[in-house]
Amino acid sequence: MGNPVRVLHVVVNMNRGGAETLLMNLYRNIDRSKVQFDFLTCKEGMFDSEIESMGGRIHRIPYITEAGHFGFQKALNSFFSAHPEYSIVHSHLDKMSGIVLREAKRNGLKVRIAHSHNTGSEGNAAVKLYKWYAGKQIDRSATHFFACSDLAGRWLFNSAGERNFRILKNGIRCDEFAYSEHAHQEVREELGLQKNDFVIGHVGRFNHQKNHAYLIDLFVEIRKTIPRAKLILAGDGDLRTKIEKKVNSSEFAEDVHFLGVRQDIQRLLQGMDLFLFPSLHEGLPVTLVEAQGAGLPCLISDVISREVDMGAGLVRFLPLHDRSRWIDEVRKMAEIRPDRNLSHQPLAASGYDIRHTADWSQGFYLTV
Repeated sequence: MGNPVRVLHVVVNMNRGGAETLLMNLYRNIDRSKVQFDFLTCKEGMFDSEIESMGGRIHRIPYITEAGHFGFQKALNSFFSAHPEYSIVHSHLDKMSGIVLREAKRNGLKVRIAHSHNTGSEGNAAVKLYKWYAGKQIDRSATHFFACSDLAGRWLFNSAGERNFRILKNGIRCDEFAYSEHAHQEVREELGLQKNDFVIGHVGRFNHQKNHAYLIDLFVEIRKTIPRAKLILAGDGDLRTKIEKKVNSSEFAEDVHFLGVRQDIQRLLQGMDLFLFPSLHEGLPVTLVEAQGAGLPCLISDVISREVDMGAGLVRFLPLHDRSRWIDEVRKMAEIRPDRNLSHQPLAASGYDIRHTADWSQGFYLTV
């Protein structure tokens, strides 16, 4: 048997996020004797040791925020020039993929994939202008276009022509997220939560997009009418300190638990009663797929793609401008405490079983 095809994935780092979680789910479920994943990153990540244990290689260059435009461009060019063994590069940097794939093209890489994981850009006016410039390079530099949802594809690839992209669904191992009453109680005990507490959860980076400030404001109002309400927040990011200060200035600080980056999200979801997700924009968040896999009711902002609803009756879309509706829906959920023992058939039928996605991706990499 020959050596496996090595695919170079480009990310900022391999911490837990939507794109990174999808990559790890794919990596764990492909036949690594046929396809191997390597990673070009800019910072250390929590998945690094697991990647190396599975035979993956991690390369590192400085990101544009450290090196500047020309420094980043030079680092990419030097890397591709020094690693002619790669013929497939798969970039997950949204608009910044344009810079990556342009340098890959200059160095003769045959297959250059741009993958959209979002529906909007972060940053000030200058940053967004630069990202616009970078994004304009995608159409002329990429050979293939992937997206996690239709909205994400239309956002990033509008210049490439409508629907000139393939949707690669953010799948999960459905059996690993199946609800367990034993795990429910075990997680709550570990976190110091009581059996009759109503536990609201959120998983996501502390950045502008995830809208944590709005979430905290909601919880303060919720707590006034649901005395047993608790909030657990998993994740880290630039705005975490600011959000912690906001929580500490409220009268319900002891009811909010900051858990940091967790590697056991499938267990953590078991201990929740409700998932709140008031994001300002999203591609198709894998954490919402995971929450539904765990049978967890989800109240989410109506700017998120309807494609995220797996048809299990667990998702309710709500407008961000109407906080009273969010509070009313939370109150209803606290009263009825929905049954968590649901079938995984809707997720599998919707194409969100990662094994199907992994099989397709493996075939693509082997034949492209």
